[in-house]
Amino acid sequence: MSSSSLVLMSGSKCTRLSGALVKQLLDSVDSVLFDCDGVIWRGDQAIPGASQVINLLKKNGKKVFFVTNNSTKTRKMYVDKLTMLGFNATEDEVFGTAYCSAVYLKTVCKLQGKVYLIGSDAMKQELEAVGVQQTGVGPDHISGKQADWANVPLDPEVKAVVVGFDEHFSYMKLNRAMQYLNQPGCVFVGTNRDTRLPLEGGKAVPGTGCLLQAVETAAQRQAQTVGKPNNFMFDCVASQFGVDRDRCLMVGDRLDTDIMLGSNCGLKTLLTLTGVSTLADADAHQKSGCAERQGMVPDYYVESIADLLPALQG
Repeated sequence: MSSSSLVLMSGSKCTRLSGALVKQLLDSVDSVLFDCDGVIWRGDQAIPGASQVINLLKKNGKKVFFVTNNSTKTRKMYVDKLTMLGFNATEDEVFGTAYCSAVYLKTVCKLQGKVYLIGSDAMKQELEAVGVQQTGVGPDHISGKQADWANVPLDPEVKAVVVGFDEHFSYMKLNRAMQYLNQPGCVFVGTNRDTRLPLEGGKAVPGTGCLLQAVETAAQRQAQTVGKPNNFMFDCVASQFGVDRDRCLMVGDRLDTDIMLGSNCGLKTLLTLTGVSTLADADAHQKSGCAERQGMVPDYYVESIADLLPALQG
């Protein structure tokens, strides 16, 4: 029996993944995409059993990829963290928005020129790795009066503005981005639209989406985003590894990014409840009758990805 008929038999999406169904789902896929925070780790702690799940999937011949909207780490920084927490991983399996933005500028935009970067040193490194020079990383303090701000000196080689997470975001950066974006032909890219970064203990801090919306408001332009739930994130993986979307599973903890990406790209989707979204959230989307919100309803859910272990060990 195919897994698709199983989904039809159960009559709906958001099926609890357990028992024989786990093996049937895993047999139906060749590639698995994992979000990181809230899925395989929380902060600096691995989710119990997660490293065994990843390592056994690979041992069983599955391709495994790590897809994250975090733009503050290079691929190498991710591999260092994965390795430290017991995961077998290589740089080419990691797709963060720092790297994907660089690929997007190079392959889709065919950028000839520099980038004005509101972002991290990691983004600077990933841009430089594909041969794109940047200006803008670090604090940008304000001086002078409004007339000076409006006539701030601009680098004539800058042909794109890229917005990622920047702890030094400021009025002057917002102004500089706006002045660049007023120039004809200036490309505008954002890493992702997550408005909040959830932390342990129910706390949160503002996410990249807040910074991006500020720049969009000032520039009176919309950015093209590369992160989840935008298809580009999957296309980036698929183009390098020939992933068949019909035999691919997306595993995540956020309905609006991870599960939506899976829906947008025609992948099977699995929600894990160790992170941001809850079963009640998924249920509300399913009952909403709104077509767009249906894209945020996962095919399956588990309490933790450790629930996959018995099927992998058997």
